[in-house]
Amino acid sequence: MSVRNLESLFRPASIAVIGASGRAASVGAVVWRNLRNGGFAGPLWAVNRRQQELDGAPVFADVGALPHAPELAVICTPAATVPGLVAHLGQRGTKAAIVISAGLREGTAAPGPTLEQAMLDAARPHLLRILGPNCVGALVPGSGLNASFAPAQAQPGKLAFLTQSGALATAMLDWAASRGIGFSHFVSIGDSADVDFGDLLDYLGSDAGTRAILMYIESVKHARKFMSAARAAARNKPVILVKAGRAPDGARAAASHTGALAGSDSVFDAAVGRAGLLRVATLEDLFDAAETLARPQPWRGERLAMLTNGGGAGVLAADALALQGGKLAHLQEATRAALDGVLPANWSHANPVDIIGDAPTERYGRALAILLAAPEVDGVLFMHAPTAIVPAADIARACLPAMQQAHKPVLACWLGGVAVQGARDLSQEAGVPCYATPERGVDAWLQLARYHAAQDALLQLPDAQPPELHPDRVAARDILQAALQEHREWVEEAAAKELLAAYGIPVVPSVFARDAEEALEAARSIGYPVALKVSSLQVVHKSDVGGVVLGIETPDALRQAMVDMRLRVAVHAPQARIHGFTVQQMARRDHPHELILGIATDPVFGPVVMFGEGGTSVELRRDSAIALPPLNAQLARELVSRTQAGRLLAGYRGARAADQAAVIDALQKVSQIACDLPELAELDINPLLADAAGVVALDARIRVRRDTQHDEPRLALRPYPAELEGVLAIGTARLEVRPIRPEDGQRLAAFYAAASPADLRLRFFLARREVPHSELARYCQIDYDREMTFVAISGDAIAGEVRAVCDPDNRQAEFAVQVASQWQGQGLGRQLMERMIAYLRAHGTAEMVGTCLQENSCMMSLARHLGFAVAPGDESTVSLRFAL
Repeated sequence: MSVRNLESLFRPASIAVIGASGRAASVGAVVWRNLRNGGFAGPLWAVNRRQQELDGAPVFADVGALPHAPELAVICTPAATVPGLVAHLGQRGTKAAIVISAGLREGTAAPGPTLEQAMLDAARPHLLRILGPNCVGALVPGSGLNASFAPAQAQPGKLAFLTQSGALATAMLDWAASRGIGFSHFVSIGDSADVDFGDLLDYLGSDAGTRAILMYIESVKHARKFMSAARAAARNKPVILVKAGRAPDGARAAASHTGALAGSDSVFDAAVGRAGLLRVATLEDLFDAAETLARPQPWRGERLAMLTNGGGAGVLAADALALQGGKLAHLQEATRAALDGVLPANWSHANPVDIIGDAPTERYGRALAILLAAPEVDGVLFMHAPTAIVPAADIARACLPAMQQAHKPVLACWLGGVAVQGARDLSQEAGVPCYATPERGVDAWLQLARYHAAQDALLQLPDAQPPELHPDRVAARDILQAALQEHREWVEEAAAKELLAAYGIPVVPSVFARDAEEALEAARSIGYPVALKVSSLQVVHKSDVGGVVLGIETPDALRQAMVDMRLRVAVHAPQARIHGFTVQQMARRDHPHELILGIATDPVFGPVVMFGEGGTSVELRRDSAIALPPLNAQLARELVSRTQAGRLLAGYRGARAADQAAVIDALQKVSQIACDLPELAELDINPLLADAAGVVALDARIRVRRDTQHDEPRLALRPYPAELEGVLAIGTARLEVRPIRPEDGQRLAAFYAAASPADLRLRFFLARREVPHSELARYCQIDYDREMTFVAISGDAIAGEVRAVCDPDNRQAEFAVQVASQWQGQGLGRQLMERMIAYLRAHGTAEMVGTCLQENSCMMSLARHLGFAVAPGDESTVSLRFAL
C-alpha cells in the first residue's frame, strides 16, 4: 500500500478525536485544542466515555454513537484499546487514523500477535491507513489541520517536513516558527507501522503545494519501496535529509574486508545518492539547503566567485570551499580588467573579490554586475559586513534586483546582527537565499553542487552498447550449493575462483590440494614458481596467521613451505583445522595496482558492491566506495572515481595507466553476481591486480548464507528483467523485443527524430521537433518495479515502443505506444500492446488507461480491437480503459 487514502489523512472532511479530554496537559486535551484552534473547517467530534461535553461541544461515548463515520480519526487512548477502535472505525467507513498512543510494540493482544500487528490486521480489510503509532501527529497548515499534540501551530509554507523523532518534531516546530519558516505538511511518523517514508514521498512528490521535502530519518524499513518513491520524488523537487547514526556501527561483526568496510551508513549514503536525494549533516544544514534549493535558480556549474567588503570574510569562505573540495572561479584577464575599471587600485585583484571596506553602494552593484556577466563564474557568494559608510539595507535594495534577475545562482551573506537584519529581511522577501556566516554560505553552495550532480546523474545516458555478459549461472550456483550442503560457511578459495571464472572475471590458475603429494602434482602442472595458501574453515585472513608463501621455486621448497605453514598456523590459530592447501600460479605483473572488489549484504538495502584499494592493509587505509547494484558502465566509473585508488589508475609520476575498461568490466560482472546469486552473502576479490594488460584476481573469498527467502525483495533496485526478452514476428521479419535499458538513449533519440511531425503530435499531444535530453533520460532510466517499456528492435534501431507507468498502489497503469513510420500498418503496435497487457496482468495491475487525440483513429481502432472501452474525454481527446 502506498498513497491509497492518504488524501483522507491530510485533507479530511471530518475528524473524530478518540480520547479527547478536558483534563489539562493530557494528550487528548492538547490534540482537541490544536484541532479547534488550528482553523479546521469540517465537523470535529470528541469521543470519550467519561465526558458529556467538551468546550461546549457534545462528547460521544464511542465510535458507534458518532453521527457519521469520520474520514480521519485521531486516537489518544491506551495501547490495548487501539486494535478494537481501528476495527470499529474501519467498519464504519473511516479512511485514515493517526495513532498517538505508544506501547503497541511492547504489548500483546492475547493470545498471539503484538498490539501493533493486531491494529494492522484490523485496518487491512477496510484499507484504513494508519500514521504512527507512537507519533506526535500531522499538521497541514494550509487547510487548518493540526492533528497533533505539538505545543504550537505551524505557519503555512511550501516545505514538507517528515520525522521519525517526536521530540525533534516539537523542537523543530518551535525553531521554525522563530525563523518564519512555514510548512505545507509537517508529519511525525513515529513507529511507521503502516504509513512510512516511501508512502509520504510518493504523496508529497506529486503535491503541487510542496516545493521541497525535508526528512529526519533514523531507519528505513522497506528498501525497494523507499528507493522507488525517492527516485520518483527527486525528479520532481528537492528531497533533503538528515539521518541519525553516522558513526560506524561497532556491533556489526563482518568477517570479510568488504563486510567490514561496507558499514550501514556508507550503504545508506550510496542509496540516497543513487536515488538523487541530498543528504546533509545537521538540522541547520537541512533548512539552509531548503532555503537554497527551494528557490530555483539556473545552474551552470561549480565555479564560485566571492564578493566581499572585508578580506577576512573572503579568506574564511575560500578556506571553507577549499577544505570541502569546492571550486573557486579563476578570474579571466577580461574580468579582472573590468573590475580594475570600477574598483580602487588596492582591491584584491583575485577571487575572492575584496572591494575594500569603504565601498559605497555603487561599487557593490558594479562589481556584482561584472561577476554575473563573467563566463568563468558559475555563481556568486555576496558577502557584506556592516560599516558606517552605508547601511546594509541600502546595499540590499540596490543589489537585490540584479541578484533576482541573474542567470546563475547568487547567495547572500549578511554578517552581523541588528545592523544587517533589515538586509536579511529584504533578501528573504526578494527570494534570494541568505546566510549568517561565510562558512554557511559556502556550505549552501556545495549543497547546491551536490544536489545538481545527483540530478545530472539521474539524467545521464550510458554508452549505447552494454557489455554482453554470458555467465555460467548453473556452475556458479552449484559451487554455492556444494558449500551449503556440506554445512560450510566459506567456499574453498579454488572454488571461489571457479565462480569468478564462470562470470568471466580473469583469475590466476589455482588448484586445491588435500596433501603434499597433490600439492606437488598441482605445482608441476601449473609450473613453478607458485604460491601456497592454507585452506581452513577457521582461517579467513590467511596472511594474519602466516598462511601465505609466495615465489616457491622448487618441489623441495614447496614441501618445506607446507611444513612451516602448519607450524605457524598452529601457533597463531591453534583452533584451526587445516584440511588442505591452495597451490596458485605466481602472477608476474609490471607494477600493478592492488584493488579490492567485493559484495556485502546490508540488512536493509541488501547486496552492495564495493571498490577500493586492496592488499593486506585494506581495512587500515579504508580507501573504498560503495554502490547499489545493478551497475552499468557509467555507474561503475562513478564508483571508481570516488576513491583515491581509482584516480591512480590513470597513471602517475611515469607509471603506466591501468586498463580502466577492464576494471569497469570486472565491476559490472561483480554487480551481476550480486543480482544473480541470493546464496552469496559476502565476496572479497583481494587483490585484483590491474595494469595495462588488464586485470586478474589473485585471491577470492565467498561466504554463503542459507536464509535466502525473505518477505522483502532482496535487491533495493530491481535489475534489468532479462527474462522478459523475446522475439516478434512481423511478416517475414523477426524483431527483438525487450525491456528498455538506460543504454537505449541514443536509439530512442533517433527513433523520435525520425518520426513525422504528425506522429509526434499524436504521441505527445503537441507539436515538437525533438524530445529533450531530460525526457529521453527519464524514458530510458525506468524503475522496473513500477514502470515498463518494451522496445522492438530492428537491426540497431527501435521500430516501436509501448510504455506503461503504474501508480504507487499498482491500481492503474497509464500507457503510450508509438511505431516508426516504416513499420506502421503491419501489426507491430498490436503485438506490443498485447505483450504489455500480458505483463501488467502478471504484475497484478488492476487497470490499463490511456488518452489519445480524437483524430487518432488508428489508436482508437486498435484499442477497440484489444477490448478497451473507448469514451469521449475533453473536447479534443478520447479516454481508453481496459480492466485487467
